[in-house]
Amino acid sequence: MNDSQDQKPTLPRRGLQNRPGKKPPMPRPGRGPLSYIILAIAIVSATVMLGRWQKVDKITWSEFVGHVETGHVESITVKETEVTGLFAQGYLGSQPDKNAKFVVNYYPEVHGQWLAELLKDHPQIQSDTAPQKIWVFLLMQWVLPLLLLIGFFYFIIGRNLRGGAGGMLMSFGRSKHRLAGKDKVRVTFEDVAGVEEAKEEVAEIIEFLKNPRKFQRLGGRIPRGVLLIGPPGCGKTLLAKAIAGQADVPFFSISGSDFVEMFVGVGASRVRDLFKQAKENSPCIIFLDEVDAIGRKRGAGFVGGGHDEREQTLNAILVEMDGFDTNDQVIVIAATNRADILDHALTRPGRFDRQIFIPLPDLKGRVEILRVHAKKVKIGPDSSLERLARGTPMFSGADLAAIINEAALAATMANKDHIEMADLEEARDKVRWGRAKKSRVIDQKEKEITAYHEAGHTLVQSLLKDADPLHKVSIIPRGPMGGATFALPEKDRTIFTRRYCMALLQVCFGGRIAEEMFCDDISSGAQNDIQTATNIAKQMVLTWGMSHELGPISYGPDMGIKDLVYAMPAEREYSERTAEAIDGEVKRVTGEAYAKAKELIEANKDKLQNIAKALLKYETLDADEVQLILEGGFLDKPTVTDLLAAEQAKGEPSEPESDKGRDQSAD
Repeated sequence: MNDSQDQKPTLPRRGLQNRPGKKPPMPRPGRGPLSYIILAIAIVSATVMLGRWQKVDKITWSEFVGHVETGHVESITVKETEVTGLFAQGYLGSQPDKNAKFVVNYYPEVHGQWLAELLKDHPQIQSDTAPQKIWVFLLMQWVLPLLLLIGFFYFIIGRNLRGGAGGMLMSFGRSKHRLAGKDKVRVTFEDVAGVEEAKEEVAEIIEFLKNPRKFQRLGGRIPRGVLLIGPPGCGKTLLAKAIAGQADVPFFSISGSDFVEMFVGVGASRVRDLFKQAKENSPCIIFLDEVDAIGRKRGAGFVGGGHDEREQTLNAILVEMDGFDTNDQVIVIAATNRADILDHALTRPGRFDRQIFIPLPDLKGRVEILRVHAKKVKIGPDSSLERLARGTPMFSGADLAAIINEAALAATMANKDHIEMADLEEARDKVRWGRAKKSRVIDQKEKEITAYHEAGHTLVQSLLKDADPLHKVSIIPRGPMGGATFALPEKDRTIFTRRYCMALLQVCFGGRIAEEMFCDDISSGAQNDIQTATNIAKQMVLTWGMSHELGPISYGPDMGIKDLVYAMPAEREYSERTAEAIDGEVKRVTGEAYAKAKELIEANKDKLQNIAKALLKYETLDADEVQLILEGGFLDKPTVTDLLAAEQAKGEPSEPESDKGRDQSAD
């Protein structure tokens, strides 16, 4: 590779399409055998059509005999299956609607002797016998279909065996990557938010792609592969595109599942083809999405066989990445959310020697992500992205993008000029828990049970200082839930204290206790609450060491590679006596939380009843309205029935009163 001194300090690309001063030649359309076959068929069809356009009268044999006997026939030509002839000029003069030529079907076995006698009796008729064109018969019956069949197989199979363009058979070995050129990759770091540390780690890769000689001056070697690890929807693919857009280089993207097909050896062939094209277009980036589909640990204990298609594909990737030259300028970026099952040969230094973890965004990151997506829509002045970010803990970047999009759709359907805060909150609830079932008919008794259940959660959530602040409570069914109480965390929690865990347990049991105290019965609506409380208590005892009796010892399962692959629980590593102690501690922790929550609710029965009545009337209460009720105030706002009646009055002005009365009676 020869470099001129006046060039910029970047390595020139290889390949004719990247050489300066030379344009690639225009492709010339090839004329293969198929084009000649199509041309021949067109000529034959044209000839047949022209022959049919000639003016010929087709007559029956009896009409032909009559014309012969009356002297209307001038000449005939006998062929294999037909007799053609000319009418006499005198006859045509008296018959202006007749054509000069005629044709009649002729069967030698039936008409042969008859025709001979007619010609003998009328010698003035000029007769001729056309030679038998056997070659035409053979051509039409055998040769032409054979040529068409050969041409078909040549086009479908022959070109595929050569791997030509448009092939289907041997094109299995061609890579299925999607190439985005420099002018098409428009994603930059401005479009990526919430992963500042990850952007800093890949900054040197971008610098290497822009100026590789800067690193060669001191002998440093840039990482050949970067492995992006993180939960789904956190922006791994977006970050890889941003690296390519920031470095202004081509971007080859392919999924791990695209390598493996039903044919043996296809995956390895596609790997070689991908890396070959990448080197020809260097500097560039290869992005392997879901690399765990082909990068699982090798061996009989992991993939079910010692020599299968996935293992061949992995071996090909290992060889190609190990064969990089320092001047290749090809960076391989892979993304996965199962880094624990990847083969160690794939993650060793020299291949994917840099691993970047992309976690779920924190509060600051969620605000930045929401701002990025909010630039594409019209946000109203009352919309607070910071408040929305507080109410979306553990949401990924994809979830936040879906919230903005759902809010825009809802505002559009409501014919609003911009997106309001109510649209954003409804979109958040819809993304996390599903669409609200406002039209669902609920029995009045079930509605009361749900109202007291959610009022129990709300009361405990509002009175406990160690719990997260209340956001709102609703008894409108949403997804599988009959109602829900939403919290609004003030910050993202990276650690869980014992007091916070006990507060969570008390909030979980608040609904069941309220049912038991005010409804004289308990229901299955507390199923999810009981399951959540049990899981928290087990974590406290088994993993976090928050039990005074068991002490700071971890009894939780060690989820190693074997357990992840076979999806089997790890073998218990403690005695039966310890297991009984664990069960006793879990029961003690949950019982302690249950007792404290019951004591708190008994001391504030009137407040819980007021919250439940307000829920039955308004169906949804926010934190300020709940606080007003707890302080002894009264709410004065339109009910759900009033709002529905107002909406019906706008659409149907002739029936507002009847609809309003029907809605009030239903409530």
